[in-house]
Amino acid sequence: MGASADAAGLQRFRYVVIEGPIGVGKSSLARKLAAHLGADPLLEQPDENPFLSRFYGDMPGYAFQTQLFFLFQRLKQMQAVAQPGMFSSAIVGDFLFAKDSLFARLTLSDDEFRLYSQMYAQLAPQVREPDLVIWLQASPETLLQRIRRRAIGMELGISADYLQRLCDAYVEYFHAYEGAPVFAIGTEHFNPVDRAADFDLLLQRLAVFKGRREFFNSHVEIPFS
Repeated sequence: MGASADAAGLQRFRYVVIEGPIGVGKSSLARKLAAHLGADPLLEQPDENPFLSRFYGDMPGYAFQTQLFFLFQRLKQMQAVAQPGMFSSAIVGDFLFAKDSLFARLTLSDDEFRLYSQMYAQLAPQVREPDLVIWLQASPETLLQRIRRRAIGMELGISADYLQRLCDAYVEYFHAYEGAPVFAIGTEHFNPVDRAADFDLLLQRLAVFKGRREFFNSHVEIPFS
């Protein structure tokens, strides 16, 4: 199957989201896939969050402020692409709005989460679900290595324990997620960003993906009802 056939097979996915824990390669793959498909990239802007660096240094102290900033930032981005005519081009994003509550449950206290949930419940119905979610996976040890290798200052304090809890939270989240088809990929030894053959294979698999769930090269397989 050639590249043009792969692209044609992906045309039914007008809004694709790349998801997974920090360090797994979401943004890099989103940019590459968007460029290949001639789609518009929709990327998170973590540098705009004034609380994020303080959050990594003091998670309990800054989790609520950090979470609320991301919630409203993501909502603003999603409202912009929902304007009439904006979906005339395909979109590839590096965040799923619905996963915002995953991080909230992971980092907020019970009282903070109850308050957050009230706000989230009012906002979530305004947001469109994607046509496809590509869930990138890697072990906490691999994620930690990648985070240290890219050496972004505020991320260097992230612990292996936090990454383990984050990976576990993604498994739990996608176990129950029904918003869109999910194609899960293990990235321990599969690198579609830097290896052309891996990227071509990913395109081929996505072009023929017709189910609700598929695991490819994955070390995590979870049942779906």
